[in-house]
Amino acid sequence: MNWISEVVRPKIKTLFKRETPDNLWIKCPDTGQVVFHKDVEANQWVIPGSNHHMRISATQRLALMFDGGTWLDVALPEVPVDPLKFRDEKKYIDRLKDARAKTGQQDAFKVGFGRVEELPMTIAVQDFGFMGGSLGMAAGEAFIKGAETALDKKTPYVLFAGSGGARMQEGILSLMQMPRTTVAIRRLRDARLPYIVVLTNPTTGGVTASYAMLGDVHLAEPGALIGFAGPRVIEQTIREKLPDGFQRSEYLKEHGMVDMVVHRHDLKPTIARLSRLFTKAPAVAA
Repeated sequence: MNWISEVVRPKIKTLFKRETPDNLWIKCPDTGQVVFHKDVEANQWVIPGSNHHMRISATQRLALMFDGGTWLDVALPEVPVDPLKFRDEKKYIDRLKDARAKTGQQDAFKVGFGRVEELPMTIAVQDFGFMGGSLGMAAGEAFIKGAETALDKKTPYVLFAGSGGARMQEGILSLMQMPRTTVAIRRLRDARLPYIVVLTNPTTGGVTASYAMLGDVHLAEPGALIGFAGPRVIEQTIREKLPDGFQRSEYLKEHGMVDMVVHRHDLKPTIARLSRLFTKAPAVAA
């Protein structure tokens, strides 16, 4: 009996075992609905039915925005690595190495130049997958480089914000990026170039307190969490129950902090239309 159960049965199971990819299905965080991975990808990473907007990488975002999914990567300045020699449970430099291996990026920002519905445009994307899209020296330099590229090429500057806030491992050096990015936005305004911000899930902390809320127009994806402190922290501080949907993009639109809530499918034409209005560029021939 032992020979049958311990030798024959495992061999039979192995013989008929089917290899199934780990990412074949995606579970909707809102409804628990299980959806075929390919269907979500084909729908621009929006869950069909529930309309939940999944987080996407900076590269995926740029591919969705630029015509033909092609663009020129803007070379970003190098900054000192681990300037404070910070360590908590793990060395900061090791955290950076892990994030770079996971995302294939040097830091949380990626900047591209190309055409959006035939209009030249500079787009910066904050990737939440890289240490929560946190704002540090590299991210600050990247944002400023994107603004300088828009100034040099005289294009609109579009930011897709997605962040948990300033990067604590860089201390005051991360907080210094808030006024520096504000100055860069002032230069865009002086040059009369549009600065359009798209708030994605989540956009919080020092990023919300600086360049993410200084746009000429603020768009937001549906259901995005947008605020400074999180709702749980606010409830614990004021000891009151917050309204339903508090700090979500729809709530902020109702209260005047967001101009438009735009589905991911409509972001590209909406941004192109706004950019043409701001720059007085001719409409694309039908």
